Amino acid sequence: MRKAVVFDVGRVLFEWQLGALFEKLIDDTAELDWFLANVVTEEWHFEHDRGRALADMLPERIALFPQYEPHIRAYATRFNETIPGPVEGSHALVERLAARGVPLFCLTNFGDEFFAAFRPTQPVFDLFEDIVVSGVEKVAKPDPRIYAITEERSGRAGAELFFTDDNPANIAAAKARGWDAHLFTDAKALERQLVEVGLL
Repeated sequence: MRKAVVFDVGRVLFEWQLGALFEKLIDDTAELDWFLANVVTEEWHFEHDRGRALADMLPERIALFPQYEPHIRAYATRFNETIPGPVEGSHALVERLAARGVPLFCLTNFGDEFFAAFRPTQPVFDLFEDIVVSGVEKVAKPDPRIYAITEERSGRAGAELFFTDDNPANIAAAKARGWDAHLFTDAKALERQLVEVGLL
């Protein structure tokens, strides 16, 4: 069976930064830093990645920080603005792999509601056979269960899967299952890794 490539999405295919939205809403740099460290944090956001509904998350957060209610609601309604654009060079690699007939998959920690709004805006996802989304599955990397779901959906396991992700914990979890896993730093390094294994 032909080896498949599994891409992470955030910070591998697309830049992601909560501050990209909130710097539009909060002018003061010190306040912005405090807001991102205490109100709309990556840790809190990760609850949605793991499957919690925004309808549950938002009222809780607004009750804790009522002065920031408009900002917390903006997190839900303007999430696409936290994604400034593609990671330089990554989409070109996806296109080259697709042109060579390499099977492509995504394994992403992404809230189901947010992915439903983001996915239609990005034609690059049409090149992937399947996209495993943590918020839909209600389990997130590095939990082994989401890797097992990817194996089942791709029909592959172990070294039949080349995986790239920017989070060392996610790479370690993939390696524990025997995947050919590589920490993503930039597209140039990923290109070298793909060439080394004969996929490019």
